[in-house]
Amino acid sequence: MRIEAREHVEVWRIISAPIAAILATLVLGSGLILWAGEPVLGSYWALLKGALGSAFALNETLTRTTPLIFTGLAVAVAFRAKFYNIGAEGQLYCGALAATFFGTGMISLPPYLMIPFLMLVGAMAGGAILIVPVLLKTHMKVDEVVTTLLLNFVILLLVGYLLEGPWKDPMSLGWPQAAPIVDEGIWPPLLAKGRLHLGFIFALTAALLAWALMRFTVWGYEIRAVGLNASAAGFAGIGVNATVIRTALISGGLAGLAGVSEVAGLKGYLTLDLSPGFGYAGIAVAMLAQLHPLGVILSAFFISAVYVGADAMSRSTDIPTYIADVLVGLSVLTILVSVMLTRYRIRWS
Repeated sequence: MRIEAREHVEVWRIISAPIAAILATLVLGSGLILWAGEPVLGSYWALLKGALGSAFALNETLTRTTPLIFTGLAVAVAFRAKFYNIGAEGQLYCGALAATFFGTGMISLPPYLMIPFLMLVGAMAGGAILIVPVLLKTHMKVDEVVTTLLLNFVILLLVGYLLEGPWKDPMSLGWPQAAPIVDEGIWPPLLAKGRLHLGFIFALTAALLAWALMRFTVWGYEIRAVGLNASAAGFAGIGVNATVIRTALISGGLAGLAGVSEVAGLKGYLTLDLSPGFGYAGIAVAMLAQLHPLGVILSAFFISAVYVGADAMSRSTDIPTYIADVLVGLSVLTILVSVMLTRYRIRWS
């Protein structure tokens, strides 16, 4: 057996790869459902109904999709330049910290200025935390996977210290949470009933802008060129280090917006459990989308539906909600195999 590269990759193969990955994920997940003693079709129907079966369920799914779009975009943009940012979780909390610092009474602005201001400072905070890892990579060849991953824990410890100490809201009845965001900085809901807020529109807009950046601008061309072959890009006159640094700042800024979205759009105040792992799930979102910004919207919706639907499924069956984590992990593995098979063929001899 040998693996050889395909001379031409048809469009239908590229489109069918994520669909095949999702189907393979559901087939593999069926084994766990049978192991739990539950019917496969009935369980998946309960999952689908729990995610999309009512206006409330769809509202919850879209609400959870919002931060996943931001973190998925953060990972997708970074990975296209071969900058493996595993720290979107920490950058999310940096954005939330900045929004809390400036949005709890320090600055008074009308809503049409306060909302974009909080987005700006949140994006800047998310990007700023990546300056050290990206400089270590570009100037000292330090692996960014390690530095960005470990920064997550440093930032979470900082958040815990602040919420248990100087930032603890005296009106929180002892709970470790920060003071609420002022009304002018709150992102308004899109529907009268439900938690879906303006952040969903911002996330869709960010996906469109990221796609336009990658597709039509010089910066996007340089990002793609560096990701495909950094040596060739440098030989062609592209500043490789400058491109990687710029990409890291954009990636961190997108992840920081996810934190602003959760603080100013959903909860209204900072807590240590603000994110149940949106930054890490963003890796699965980006991989399932094959690093395409518009594909991130669909993959974020799928993964959000899995998580929301699994919660509903567990209430009607004996299947634990942790099957959602298994399905998301399987989706990453299957998409990697699917993408490999679109670019390479297996020859038997």
